[in-house]
Amino acid sequence: MEEFAKRWNIPRLAYNENKVYSCAIVLGGFSGEDKNGNGYFNENSDRFIQAIKLKTIGRVSHILVSGGNGSLQHDQFTEGEWVKKVLKEFKFADSTVLIEHQSRNTLENAAFSKIILEKAHLPPPYLLVTSAWHMRRSAYIFKKAGLDVIPYPCGYIAGNKTLHFMDFIIPDSHALFIWDYYIKEVVGQAVTHIKYAF
Repeated sequence: MEEFAKRWNIPRLAYNENKVYSCAIVLGGFSGEDKNGNGYFNENSDRFIQAIKLKTIGRVSHILVSGGNGSLQHDQFTEGEWVKKVLKEFKFADSTVLIEHQSRNTLENAAFSKIILEKAHLPPPYLLVTSAWHMRRSAYIFKKAGLDVIPYPCGYIAGNKTLHFMDFIIPDSHALFIWDYYIKEVVGQAVTHIKYAF
């Protein structure tokens, strides 16, 4: 599993630490809605943490959160709008936060983000922030949409640790959970390639 993930994951490319990029595009999927209609952070919340870090240390001037409601039973909750409230609590100025709250998948993340970025007149390249297992497909889709993005993967679930002898002896049930993420991404990548081929 670790070896496959190392080959699948796109490494964080070197970016100019003396440059302030105009925007970090943060893909949704790091929060959800509980049974009472309240938002909460999930296991992908490192996307949010890294975006806040990039803004706080001055690597980006703006954050664009791209996330609507991908639920089959669509309700009033949208990730983007909930995150906007959270960022207000963190004292982020409204002028530095862009919200895209219509998307239901990565293709729509790219399409709707492009419109917002062009309207805001924010120049590329942009830092694309999403989980490492999701970055290969995301970067491909954003580039196909005509957006100049620099991958900024985070939230590693595999592919970034040192292998130990015991990893080959003791079965790891967590590996099944990780494989589920990667298999879906491999299938999604194949479908995306087919889509753009026609």
